[in-house]
Amino acid sequence: MDKEVWQAARQFSPQKISLAFKILEKVKQGIDVTDALRQNPLPDGGYLGKNVLVAAYRQMINNGVWKDDPDLLARIRLKPIRTLSGVTTITVLTKPYPCPAKCVFCPTEPNMPKSYIADEPGARRAVENNFDPFDQVTSRIEALSSVGHPTDKIELLILGGTWSVYRRDYQEWFIKRCFDAMNEEESANLEQAFKINEKATHRNVGLVIETRPDEITPAEIAWLRYLGVTKVQMGAQSFDDEILKLNRRGHTVAQTLQAVSQLRAAGFKIVLHWMPNLLGATPQSDRVDFQRMWEGFCPDEIKIYPTQLLEHTELYKIWQMGGYQPYSTRELIDLIADIKPTIPRYCRVNRIVRDIPSTYVIEGNKVTSLRQDVHRELQKRGTHCSCIRCREIGKNSIDYTQLVSEEIIYQTAHAEEHFLSYNTREDRLVGFLRLSLPSSNAPKVGIDEIEGTAMIREVHVYGQSLEVGKDLPGAAQHIGLGTRLLKWAEKIAAQHGYKRMAVISAIGTRQYYLNRGFQRGRFYLLKEVSK
Repeated sequence: MDKEVWQAARQFSPQKISLAFKILEKVKQGIDVTDALRQNPLPDGGYLGKNVLVAAYRQMINNGVWKDDPDLLARIRLKPIRTLSGVTTITVLTKPYPCPAKCVFCPTEPNMPKSYIADEPGARRAVENNFDPFDQVTSRIEALSSVGHPTDKIELLILGGTWSVYRRDYQEWFIKRCFDAMNEEESANLEQAFKINEKATHRNVGLVIETRPDEITPAEIAWLRYLGVTKVQMGAQSFDDEILKLNRRGHTVAQTLQAVSQLRAAGFKIVLHWMPNLLGATPQSDRVDFQRMWEGFCPDEIKIYPTQLLEHTELYKIWQMGGYQPYSTRELIDLIADIKPTIPRYCRVNRIVRDIPSTYVIEGNKVTSLRQDVHRELQKRGTHCSCIRCREIGKNSIDYTQLVSEEIIYQTAHAEEHFLSYNTREDRLVGFLRLSLPSSNAPKVGIDEIEGTAMIREVHVYGQSLEVGKDLPGAAQHIGLGTRLLKWAEKIAAQHGYKRMAVISAIGTRQYYLNRGFQRGRFYLLKEVSK
């Protein structure tokens, strides 16, 4: 806190800090922060940024003039939606590196990881930091903190090329440097960085990489666990082998299913990318293809990435010769509005359309607000989507005594999944747990400690991310829902005859599970199931 206040004092003039104090007093009295800013302009006619308000707030707390006021901080926070999912996500990119795939739709911009455009927001930050992992994480923590977001629970999202083809010494170095940035101190090796992070100021509560289905093997899974990975994104793109072949994807639908099954058996959270409007597809074939995703694959999260016609792609040449036609924005809205209500309640739609600037799109949809357009279409139709993101509690207050429990049981190719959740009576999702019970034919991943165990793949409580040890009346976090979900999962595991549970814990959540009866294993935390 002292460091942050010192930085704020150096960054902003005394006049701005003084004006910020005046505005904060009005906000404390109940005036809307936007109105308070407009009523108190700067001498040049401009307005204070919320980052100045946050700096002034922290200075008052640090000096002991005010008591900590999470509600006030929430009201002055810039873009509160960034941390309404319960954690703070920080995205970093790996350096440019050759990719073995030859996908026709994938851009190959010079000096960028394959498939990424330098002007995408996350990619731009990586370029500004020369793809250095330490600098990327540090600058993002500072930026988020300056506008009022808590940064003590960080989901680290590593994007770039296909993670699995990078050299392993680079992978290990990259993650260690990310952890050094979160720990705010250097470590001798990855093991030491992990140990420090268990009690660090900025704890890692999730580590995500992206790779291809044909790169997943038992050896790769063990390596990912060594690196602390808890979630894997993969480009399924289509569930039609002919479409995959036509787009030179380089893997089959069977390989995607095998990869998903292996990752699930090892406890990973699974995110699949799906691409409508691939070469050879039609809106109607895409409607059919999307339904195949729930036949054995059943991902936990998805990203819907409509194919975008970009110049540095093989698809651009095919389009020039008349062999490809992008969907219009209207066709895409109708397609996604048709399929979105069919998404199961246990799945979260993370994104609808890549965040690529419209100036890069040659023809077809150039709208980046596709999600909002789809939701407006659903409202016109009088229907809705019940995916996780559409039901998250967000900034709404909850009554702890009025929560409703729900258990969704569904079958995947090699496991019975139990999605346990607590919802409000208005069906807003407050917290959930994913419990996986592997079938007898589940693929072996070669990790002895999880043989025959019930697997907890995720525990998540939604609502505004709160700092460790902090409370906010009516907030979803820190009211014991996680503990209740764990006890519920243990009861189900016992009923199904399991003697042990395993949880795929991120480094920064290890202490949470250790305090609830789990013991350390090599790659997982384990607990004997009470009868």
